[in-house]
Amino acid sequence: MATTAEQDARKKLFFEMPSFEKTAAFSSLKNYALSPLDLTKEGVISPERIAKMKALAAGFTCLYGFEKVSDDVLQALFQLADQRKALIQMQAMQSGEVVNFIEGVESENRPALHTAMRDIFDAPNSGKAATNARLLVKKEHEKLKKFIDEINVQKRFSEMILIGIGGSELGPKALYNALSFYQRKDRQVHFIGNVDPDDVALTLGSVDLKKTLVVVVSKSGTTLETATNEEFLRSEYVKQNLNPNEHFVSITMPGTPMDDLKRYKAAFYVWDYVGGRYSATSMVGALLLSFGVGYDEFIDLLKGAHAMDLVALKTDPKENLPLLSALLGIWNRNFLGYSTEAIIPYAQVLHRFPAHLQQCDMESNGKRIDRRGEPCAFETGPIIWGEPGTNAQHSFYQLIHQGTNIIPLELIGFIEPQSGHDFEWKGTTSQEKLLSNLFAQAMGLAMGQKNANPNKVFPGNRPSLLLLAKKLTPYALGALLSYYENKIAFQGFIWGINSFDQEGVQLGKVLAEKQLGLFKAEHEGQKAEPFPLGETLLQISKQV
Repeated sequence: MATTAEQDARKKLFFEMPSFEKTAAFSSLKNYALSPLDLTKEGVISPERIAKMKALAAGFTCLYGFEKVSDDVLQALFQLADQRKALIQMQAMQSGEVVNFIEGVESENRPALHTAMRDIFDAPNSGKAATNARLLVKKEHEKLKKFIDEINVQKRFSEMILIGIGGSELGPKALYNALSFYQRKDRQVHFIGNVDPDDVALTLGSVDLKKTLVVVVSKSGTTLETATNEEFLRSEYVKQNLNPNEHFVSITMPGTPMDDLKRYKAAFYVWDYVGGRYSATSMVGALLLSFGVGYDEFIDLLKGAHAMDLVALKTDPKENLPLLSALLGIWNRNFLGYSTEAIIPYAQVLHRFPAHLQQCDMESNGKRIDRRGEPCAFETGPIIWGEPGTNAQHSFYQLIHQGTNIIPLELIGFIEPQSGHDFEWKGTTSQEKLLSNLFAQAMGLAMGQKNANPNKVFPGNRPSLLLLAKKLTPYALGALLSYYENKIAFQGFIWGINSFDQEGVQLGKVLAEKQLGLFKAEHEGQKAEPFPLGETLLQISKQV
């Protein structure tokens, strides 16, 4: 267990090491970027290169030979990770040391312990905070198992509505959809995130409230959109002469207004050191997945996530898949100048996964100041987006192949369909056609095509990374989720930014509260606090 003195020494080490742009590796990489590897050059993309540039971890095979990296670039990237003490910082995060901080200015100043939400299988790692977190998680799992067993025996509830926003909805929804063929046939889960009343109305039109559990997720217990939607649904229960307190369950921090068993059928806990976008393996995801898929399947998901968390602690960067991928992303972002990254799962059930990763990455690493509170002298997080293949190929791949912007891709594929159902036609199965498209895109983006007709020229030299696994099981899904969470954290550590707060969402909340004051004052016939621009917009809205 790290002592306070050891933690202080580690923090001091962080501030004594050279910043990202002042490392020796940064200078080397800038020089390499002046004449980067050309993937279209004859002989570059070879069977030997693809076989050599391969990493195996937690059931996934990563092929990075289609990235624009040479052996020299890889070595410089590994030196960058070492010079920025990336692995030491990951160890500190997973052991529960304070990593959510910005020195010299007010910040949240706490651990980021989402990894402890799934580290309930092995002997505890070092770190008192992480050990205490695991004990709390185990208690919640005992409560959860008992609750789910009772629900299964009673057979009273066949539907669930989860009310949350941001990470409280995006991650759980992505995981639930990703396990479509593991879902219980007698259960269905619905999601309400948007404060748009149509979101609630659409859900109400498809459920029987008498048979529905409502799970309300808010760490603070006061999130405006969530609280509004909760009261909306409660009013619908009252209209049907149902007692909402017998149907509503809360997931919140201890001691909040939602930690109230007089108002909720049950209350499950999350803690302030688990960020919303990292909460899918906490009770936020546990309850709905245990209900809609199965408790044992959720445990398998946790085992996969934990396995990849351990991979993120490996000292060899060629075996540390999240670190390797983070470094390749930094090469593309900071040295080749690519501002965006598309994540394309060749698996239809992952159709909401890019949306979750969009929040997880952009809310974490969309920062303009470093841990010293100084403006960054370099680019930080890329723009993340994506859709499932092969649909995407018939949508935006035109720009990816022949547009003026180069967009690196992460392509995710599975050898077997999750459903177990496949269809052979014209000598190949549907899954083989899907995989053939995935492989073809990687080859085409890298090598391009020459043609006398300029309209049919594909410039190529466009990087991609392939992630492959046997089948999208709960275990594989957990490993995939953890891979991205740790990749994002590694990039933040190397850049020297705080990946674990989200001040960028606060300004809009403050202004929205002022605007709401105008609406409320108008309803009540009272005078509102002066807010001139808001008043102008209110009057214009009334004229629309």
